[in-house]
Amino acid sequence: MASDWIEQAPLLRGLDEPTKTLLRESAIRKQIPRGAILFRPGDQCVQFPLIVSGTVRIQRITESGREIVLYRVSTNETCILTTASLLSADNYAAEGVAETDVVAYIVPSERFAALMNASSGFRAIVFDGYSRRIATLMSRIEEIVCTRINVRLAERLLALRGAGDRISVTQQALAADLGTAREVVGRTLKSFERSGWVKLSRGGAEITDAAALRALCEAERD
Repeated sequence: MASDWIEQAPLLRGLDEPTKTLLRESAIRKQIPRGAILFRPGDQCVQFPLIVSGTVRIQRITESGREIVLYRVSTNETCILTTASLLSADNYAAEGVAETDVVAYIVPSERFAALMNASSGFRAIVFDGYSRRIATLMSRIEEIVCTRINVRLAERLLALRGAGDRISVTQQALAADLGTAREVVGRTLKSFERSGWVKLSRGGAEITDAAALRALCEAERD
C-alpha cells in the first residue's frame, strides 16, 4: 500500500499527517530498470522522485566524450539537480541513469510545489538534502583537485571490494567515478599490478594486497 512506503522511509515518517496524506495522494510508484535514462541535459524537470530502493547515477559527459560521475542518489536521498530544476524552472544540466533496478515514488511538479508551500517539514527535507549534496560535491571537487589519482583509485577499489577480492568494473567506469581519463586509470592499475597489489583481467581486477592499498590511502591522510 502507498501508506507503507512513507512509514518505512526514515526520511518521511516524521512528517505530519496532512503532509503524508498529500504525499499518498500525489506520488506514483514507478519501477525503473537498470540502465534506464531518467533525464538528459536539456530536459525539462516535471517530477520529483523519492527513491525507496536502488541507486541513480548522476553524470556529466564532457565535449570530448568523457563521463564524469557527479554523485549518486540512493534510498532516503534527494537529487539536487532535480530540486534546483524544479525551484528555478531551469532544464537539467546533466544525465541521470539507473545504476541498479530502482523503485521510486514520483511526485509531479505541481504537487511538489504544493507540498513545498504547505509543509515546513517537507521543505526541510528538500533543503536539507540540497545542502548535504552541495557539501558532498564540494568535497568531491576538493578530492579531485588535491588528492593524487593513485590514492583515489586505491580508495575506490577498496570501496568496491565488498565481501571478496574480485571486482567486476571496467576502467571506463572507474575513470568516470574518479573524474579522470581511462588511460590514466589504466596506467595506475598497471603500476598497482607491478607492485603486486592487484591482478588485472578483462572486465575487472582482483585485489591481491588490500593492506598495501590501505597503507597508501592512510599515508595520504597523515
